Amino acid sequence: MKKEDVKYGAYVQILKEELVPAMGCTEPIALAYAAAKAREVLGEKPDTVKIGASGSIIKNVKSVIVPNTDHLKGIPAAAAAGIIAGKPEKELEVIAEVSKEQIEEMKDFLQNADISVEYVDNGITFDIIVTETKGESSATVRIANYHTNIVLIEKNGQVLFEEKVEGEKEEGLTDRSLLNMKDILDFAETVDIEDVREVIGRQIRYNTAIAQEGLKGNYGANIGSVLLEMEGDNIRVRAKAMAAAGSDARMNGCELPVIINSGSGNQGMTCSLPVIEYAKELNSGEEKLYRALTLSNLVAIHQKTGIGRLSAYCGAVCAGAAAGAGIAYLHGGGYEEIAHTVVNALAIVSGIVCDGAKASCAAKIASSVEAGILGYNMYKCGQQFYAGDGIVTKGVDETIRNIGRLGKEGMRETNVEIIDIMVGEGCK
Repeated sequence: MKKEDVKYGAYVQILKEELVPAMGCTEPIALAYAAAKAREVLGEKPDTVKIGASGSIIKNVKSVIVPNTDHLKGIPAAAAAGIIAGKPEKELEVIAEVSKEQIEEMKDFLQNADISVEYVDNGITFDIIVTETKGESSATVRIANYHTNIVLIEKNGQVLFEEKVEGEKEEGLTDRSLLNMKDILDFAETVDIEDVREVIGRQIRYNTAIAQEGLKGNYGANIGSVLLEMEGDNIRVRAKAMAAAGSDARMNGCELPVIINSGSGNQGMTCSLPVIEYAKELNSGEEKLYRALTLSNLVAIHQKTGIGRLSAYCGAVCAGAAAGAGIAYLHGGGYEEIAHTVVNALAIVSGIVCDGAKASCAAKIASSVEAGILGYNMYKCGQQFYAGDGIVTKGVDETIRNIGRLGKEGMRETNVEIIDIMVGEGCK
């Protein structure tokens, strides 16, 4: 692909838009960001906070530890962290710098402030509305469709900023419909490494660091450590264990940042860490690794484009298939090997549901990475799943479209049921 090609510039920009740092699980951090921005607009600490959240936000914030809060969980905790310690200019690193005094202030705020949470359904999956009040003054901030997309700022009833929300369109982002598997591979093989060095290099550093911390520390169910204890440390196990360990740490309060993919730190780690481990094992060298990660990241984004940011379809499935694509590339695979790897992986684990962010995400990640590795080895052994085998159809992009339909439309009611199971009736 030539630099002057429209898709070349678009693919570079998509990587820059998606591969950004985030501290902690991205949904509570988005909520903290909204709360921090509302406090900035209000100009003082509120005594009343009203939070409106779509069902998928409620689902993904309910059970995960908010970093830099001394292990507080839940929507009020995320909002309190943003109000007390948030720096809105840092967006998804909004609570990266928190003092011990601020943590104590958060706890006091949670005890004494009037904080309410309500389910809202404005026809979109990703919706956060935070209204903060102090005396007669109030401020409202709304984030819609993706984690940093502020669409409304109000103060004392006066609109200071507003962007129209048109369904689930991601206004302001590069057109993801330009992505397809052949062009993604072409781009990965021809991109000037300097054009992706910053984003890919940062992903390698950040995600490796949190995975190593996950293996050293005691986080959640310690799935990464369990895998190594159970199965040894061959490359297939290490690839799964590193991705799982990163999630162990991130879901359970580790204060290290990650580089996300498709709005998710778990997906960012899943599509990168197994590829990094295989590159070490194969002595692939820096350039080959950067190209493999360019491929795996864009393949993950391509799959998630049809599904959307949040769904009952587990995003780790897409990221695991994408990791399989990167691993196939490191082994010298071309388009056929990579395409079949992705289709095979999706056929194996597309039934995994998302029931919110929490410790078990790490185990789902391990299963998804295993499927990516199995999908590649199936093709190496002359085996594959064929069109008509369930949701598999002829062509990798066509199968990815089926996955998008399944995740976005087919699992819409599943998502409602999951949320009702988790938080009780009232989300329909």
